Amino acid sequence: MNDAAARNFEYLAYGLITAWLVLVVYVLTLVSREGRIRRQMESLQRMLEDKEKR
Repeated sequence: MNDAAARNFEYLAYGLITAWLVLVVYVLTLVSREGRIRRQMESLQRMLEDKEKR
């Protein structure tokens, strides 16, 4: 394998690592938002139940 091909594989590896890191950060962001929305919905549900009891 010549130097140019080795360099291309190195750039390919860097690109794939970067893509996976971006994907992981994106998924973690979605999980965080989903948890926050779930907590807000549970809070709203409790508020509605309390209001219905009155």
